[in-house]
Amino acid sequence: MAGSLDIDLLRSFVMVAETGVLSRAADRIGRSQAALSMQMKRLEDLVGHPLLTRTGRGVLLTVQGDRLLVHARRILATHDDAVAEFSGGSLGGSLRFGCPDDYAQAFLPHLLRSFAQLHPAAAIAVVCAATPRLQAQLDRGGLDLALLSVSLGAERDILRREDLVWVASRDHAGIWPDPLPLALGDPDTLDHRAALATLDRAGRAYRIAYASGSLSGLLAVVRSGQAIAVLTRSAVSPDLKILARTGGLPPLGRIGITIRIAERHASPLARAFAGHVRAVLPVL
Repeated sequence: MAGSLDIDLLRSFVMVAETGVLSRAADRIGRSQAALSMQMKRLEDLVGHPLLTRTGRGVLLTVQGDRLLVHARRILATHDDAVAEFSGGSLGGSLRFGCPDDYAQAFLPHLLRSFAQLHPAAAIAVVCAATPRLQAQLDRGGLDLALLSVSLGAERDILRREDLVWVASRDHAGIWPDPLPLALGDPDTLDHRAALATLDRAGRAYRIAYASGSLSGLLAVVRSGQAIAVLTRSAVSPDLKILARTGGLPPLGRIGITIRIAERHASPLARAFAGHVRAVLPVL
């Protein structure tokens, strides 16, 4: 590496990575597209590798660009937290944060606790719902930002990848009969769609024993031994058992987790929390 990494260059690079379009990124950071292109060239010279590939629809990150993005987010979050702490700039105010139920159990306690240590005056109201409902609230302005499940091929800004797994009660984890009884989320959620598509491809008969956006209701059905469910691996509690392929169930694949912010009215607190999630979630 020919020199140190400039914070301003890294901030511009992250915006380019998140928007995928130089003109849109330039608008958001208040620079001309030409100036932003020069910044990206300078950053590539500093790291000694090409970071972006230009396409007809925008820009894509190279392998080295993907690697730098992980470091850039972490550096920026640490930098901004340090500036806030030592300038007396600990942030206050309130925001509404959306989070799917399974991620709330797996990740939210650590995210909220670590952010409160940096910004103790901040008040974060959490809204738990399935991803489609959170996206709708975000679009209407009812949320400041939200953690969402996305298909890996449909999103650029993936913070974490999660395996989808079949789960059952530990007391009822034997061979399941046909048709396979399923407890699933709402029909428009990724877990529901992945389960049905996977079983259809495998030619396995099934029936929907329970379908609802309520995770607690879904897990109650699973714990009763009446059905099996699909969860992300991080959301599997100790009283549930992941059903391996040896049980005759086909693999479900993976999904991504991303964070989206209501850009038009994003407050400094919302941007700070989004940056914190981007830095912390991948390493939890």
